[in-house]
Amino acid sequence: MVTTRLRSRPSLRFGWLEQTGVLLAISLEGFRKTWDVRRWGAEYIEQCWFVARVTTLPVMLIALPLGGTIALQVGQIIRQIGAESGTGATVVQALVTQVAPMAAALLISGAAGSAITSDIGSRRIRDELDAMEVLGINPVHRLVTPRLWAASTVGIMLCSLIIVAGVAGGFFFNVVQGGVTPGSYFGEATSLLQLSDLLITLFKAWVFGFIAAAVACWKGMTCGYGASGVGRAVNRAAVIAAMLVFAANYVISTLAYSLFPPRI
Repeated sequence: MVTTRLRSRPSLRFGWLEQTGVLLAISLEGFRKTWDVRRWGAEYIEQCWFVARVTTLPVMLIALPLGGTIALQVGQIIRQIGAESGTGATVVQALVTQVAPMAAALLISGAAGSAITSDIGSRRIRDELDAMEVLGINPVHRLVTPRLWAASTVGIMLCSLIIVAGVAGGFFFNVVQGGVTPGSYFGEATSLLQLSDLLITLFKAWVFGFIAAAVACWKGMTCGYGASGVGRAVNRAAVIAAMLVFAANYVISTLAYSLFPPRI
């Protein structure tokens, strides 16, 4: 099994190439049993509730200032050229295409990912993963698969929530404080967007959630023994997940702009 091979030697002695292979092996092995929903369905619902519970409030607290900051900075520039009505379009375009999926991914990796790493790491140092294998249960299928899908599902939901909250924050700074009429703000809000932009954004949120959960599970299952080992794994999981999310965002955005050029 994958987990048996992981414990053959300490994770700190792995080379970076071997660690990449282990991450891919855990991710693909967890994805392979997706069809067997009966085995992980209950854990999936529980993990969805957990991830949503620890990320919803921080998302709201971040999304409102994000939308307001974008609206404030863009509004200052647009106001100088006399195109205040275009602020809504700019805010919504930035939120939908870039800000929302990235913010959701970073919160999932920072809040939920840390909890996932510490949970699986604690199971590892208590030898619960070995006990599951003795009972004939694959720990990757039982623990990793539901967390991968839970983080991906909640990532899509959080992305939608960030867009709504960000648009509300932009409305406050532009309409209430900036003097832009509500009709101009919402009338131009969708002028730069296409259906493909929304679909790509939701796809990004799904991929980023999957990456965050995969890294968290990987570091938890390969952490060093002891409390210090789990702590180091949590810290590294958050950093690695953020780096991979930024890299994936660049790749997906480049392909998206090549296949679906922005509308002017």
